[in-house]
Amino acid sequence: MNDYILTLSCPDRIGIVHQVSHWLLGLNGNIIDAQQFGDLGTEQFFLRVHFALPQATPVETLEQDFASIAQAFAMQARFHDANRKARVLILVSRQGHCLNDLLFRTHSGHLPVDIAAVASNHTDYRSMVESYGIPFHYLPVAPDTRPQQEQQILDLVTQQNIDLVVLARYMQILSDKLCKALSGKAINIHHSFLPSFKGARPYHQAHTRGVKIIGATAHYVTADLDEGPIIEQDIERVDHAMSPSALVQTGSDIESLVLSRAVRWHVEHRILLNGQRTVVFR
Repeated sequence: MNDYILTLSCPDRIGIVHQVSHWLLGLNGNIIDAQQFGDLGTEQFFLRVHFALPQATPVETLEQDFASIAQAFAMQARFHDANRKARVLILVSRQGHCLNDLLFRTHSGHLPVDIAAVASNHTDYRSMVESYGIPFHYLPVAPDTRPQQEQQILDLVTQQNIDLVVLARYMQILSDKLCKALSGKAINIHHSFLPSFKGARPYHQAHTRGVKIIGATAHYVTADLDEGPIIEQDIERVDHAMSPSALVQTGSDIESLVLSRAVRWHVEHRILLNGQRTVVFR
């Protein structure tokens, strides 16, 4: 099928949906699915339209044809080929639960991405990654070599035509330069205890404090550490009978699930930025 996805945001006003629908009608387009949201607080309008055309049309052609409408409504509009799988680079350190989950979901066809490569500052998961036929890149890092190592990551992004970088428990703080270079196309996952229980062994800290819920947060990477726009969160109740290792296992499961949802929604073009927040069409 010649499927496409249009995502747009603009100041809210009368006639936006009518104009988009009229434009699609002129192309003999068929709307498969459409979702919209008007934010009364910011007075912004958000729209995602999944549509089909009778003939294959380059995305660039659609953007050019739609440009006059986008300009008239001050839209930030993008077209996407719905059949093209996003190319993903995964970064990981020594905690492999999220990596393992993403590899399996992709291999089994449950996550519509093309994992082009996995890079790590350790070699723990080389054999697992290569067992899926995916290139593994060992990129060690030290304080004095961080700029060179981050440039290697950017080189991979360019060489492999990467659409999305996933930090699957990559335990390195990215520089402001790298964050800016990956703006809007890098997703991180972490536990939801922040700003409490920072640093090492957060689940052990939580156990000591007797927390009753634990969870995970997936967000876009920004220069503000762990404060980028939130994409997805989930929680699970825990109790006094659970050991620190049980909390770690529960937390790992939630992190894997939350990250996979965030990746799926991103590559299916379901996420639009609304200031520091996100609009997620599920």
